[in-house]
Amino acid sequence: MNPLAFQYLVVVRLGIKSLLLHKLRSALTMLGIIFGVCSVIAMLAIGEGASYEAQEAIKRLGSANIIIRSVKPPEDTKVSGMGRGSSIDYGLTYRDAARIQDTVPGVKRVLPVRIIRENVRFAQNSFPCQVLGTLPFYPEIVGLEIVRGRFLSDWDEINNENICVLTVGLAQRLFPYQDPLEQSVKIDAFYYRVVGLVRERNLPEQRTQAGKMEGEPLDNNVYIPLSTSRTRFGEVLIRRSAGSFEAEKVELHQITVQMHDTSTVETADPQIKTLLRRFHDKVDYETIVPLQLLRQAEQTKRIFNIVLGSIAAISLLVGGIGIMNIMLATVTERTREIGIRRALGATRRDITMQFLVETVVLAVGGGLIGVLVGIITPVIVSHLTTMKTIITLWSVLVAFGISGAVGIIFGLYPAKAAAQLDPIEALRHE
Repeated sequence: MNPLAFQYLVVVRLGIKSLLLHKLRSALTMLGIIFGVCSVIAMLAIGEGASYEAQEAIKRLGSANIIIRSVKPPEDTKVSGMGRGSSIDYGLTYRDAARIQDTVPGVKRVLPVRIIRENVRFAQNSFPCQVLGTLPFYPEIVGLEIVRGRFLSDWDEINNENICVLTVGLAQRLFPYQDPLEQSVKIDAFYYRVVGLVRERNLPEQRTQAGKMEGEPLDNNVYIPLSTSRTRFGEVLIRRSAGSFEAEKVELHQITVQMHDTSTVETADPQIKTLLRRFHDKVDYETIVPLQLLRQAEQTKRIFNIVLGSIAAISLLVGGIGIMNIMLATVTERTREIGIRRALGATRRDITMQFLVETVVLAVGGGLIGVLVGIITPVIVSHLTTMKTIITLWSVLVAFGISGAVGIIFGLYPAKAAAQLDPIEALRHE
């Protein structure tokens, strides 16, 4: 073995042996580093998991999509509540959809959606639902999963067919004992044949305000052809309550614009807003750009990680101060030993190395245990809650690296203090 390496090995063994003489004190000294490293890894894992879920939710909206929704203007809301009967006209139109498709560069497809709040019935079962009139390519744009049967087809759209597709949750509630496919459900005064089942993956952010389905399950949806929704329900929706009525004329509740490329989304967004402002006297729409939401989420994630990392780093700093405090006490306690070693020929460098090695052993040992506890903690959190946690390699390496650095930085001063002791004075120390 290389003599220098052998010398370092002897110093390390001597340091470990000195620490083992005071096991409890060494263990308590390491606790600060253990908790610091553990908190760095666990907090970053929880933050990473929360950020991942937020970004995935935004991605499901479609990073190449721009969502435009009809919104009832505030002034119309006040007017509609004043009389026994009132009628308002607002929101997106079929012409808006056609103009966006024809004039905005880079548009791949435009998906109009009309939403009617009605009850769907089968036999004695009746449930409130959202009836969505839309086009056959709706699943491709919003990521709807077809579980059984089929979705709407071009033939259904052209011929105003009375067919419908149900979400799985609604079908289970409506048909507790029957196979829903090829059964007929009644919505308003018309019967619709069930041709397929889909699994809803929409988010609350995608729900239009016109539906007012707050508190209802997200998967209470019935999909019918857009042409059928126009002919069966008309364009004026009338709500009656306590001797008054409210009529709303809304052609389309939502338009989803799918771009050819995500790079064109941010240039298309202001163009669409300009186009809508030109043909709408009031602001009766809102736009949602999932790509912008995604970038905001990524920016928030970076800030969140910095804040969490800083908070956890403070605990490591406190652990380092604890190590330095204990080592200073150890130097005082072992002053006579230092004097004897100096008298036997040990240099100041040897004394510095001895105490520095002890400090680094405490910090690195605490760091290794902290890494282990830090990896286990997020797993337990995920198991006991529905919270997703993601442990990243960089967070483990950073936490362990900081623990080693803390050992060196906070060990230098006690080691230097020990090396600076006068051998004669040290030998006289009682």
